[in-house]
Amino acid sequence: MSVEIKPVGIKDVAKVANVSPATVSRVLSGRPVDPAMQERVQAAVISTGYRPNLAARRLRSQHTNTIGLILADIRNPFFTAVSRTIESLAAARGLRVILCNTDEDPAKEAMYLELMQQERVTGIILAPSRQRVTRAGELAMDCPVVLIDRAIPGAREDCVLLDNEAMAGLLLEHLHDQGHRRIAGLFGASSSTGIERRNGFERAAARLGITVDTLAIPHAPGEAEKAAIALLSRPDRPDALMASNGVMLISVLRALRSLSLEVPRDIALAGFDNSDWMELIGNGLTVIEQPVEEIGRTAMTMLLDRLEHPDAAMRKTVLSGKLIARGSSALNQATGS
Repeated sequence: MSVEIKPVGIKDVAKVANVSPATVSRVLSGRPVDPAMQERVQAAVISTGYRPNLAARRLRSQHTNTIGLILADIRNPFFTAVSRTIESLAAARGLRVILCNTDEDPAKEAMYLELMQQERVTGIILAPSRQRVTRAGELAMDCPVVLIDRAIPGAREDCVLLDNEAMAGLLLEHLHDQGHRRIAGLFGASSSTGIERRNGFERAAARLGITVDTLAIPHAPGEAEKAAIALLSRPDRPDALMASNGVMLISVLRALRSLSLEVPRDIALAGFDNSDWMELIGNGLTVIEQPVEEIGRTAMTMLLDRLEHPDAAMRKTVLSGKLIARGSSALNQATGS
């Protein structure tokens, strides 16, 4: 015996969400609605198992209902968290996501961009490789592109960034307020993010009237750990250290373990990105928490807006992070460091 199962439609979603079908259509197309209504619609889409008629949409469009998400380094907790937010938002709108990881390799980045062209994706959210951000020029894609985390000089794409200089300065000021005076920082050598955070770190030091050490770390396996070991092995090692991203922070922790140094007994430690495990290191690691959900939401909104208004002026959104102060940045009163 066969049973005919009626497909779920927009009216079914509207009934579950207690909104009009027009409101469901607005949410699925990414247009602005009341946040409470949007949440109800997204929950109803999941509970009813609603799936848009992609075949019908393809007949009306040259593009598929697919978003290309190209990240520079999926190991970085920041990119992992942002990708989860984007995927969730895309799924709620009936969009699929193709996730690609370039490992900061411009050849892989070019390959994936070409793949996006071949797949005729609706749009692309891109965290550019370090090499791309060092040169100006347009991406020249035939679909909208939104940049996250890093800007490209001279590019005309919409972008969502963190106020890296201000956040690095805030972290240094926190370490200074805790009583630390010999402070060092490890930064990416070539990414715009690392450069901006280094600039903010040094400018904050100048405002405070203190001298800091800054090390630019090449993007290569083991480089951050080696640099941290060399820095921490000096007789005049710093009493506080800042790492400019989550991956680098892990490298510093490995270096500390290899030298049998403890945080904050021997050195204070702070960094960027907030992951669950950071609460479990001693009394917790002090970090700048990036607004990953807001970055993901903003990037998706920009992409959908660009689809509706292709000739609108380019938009650049710069967001602030939040200082999460934990035990790793405390001054060790027993040693005075």
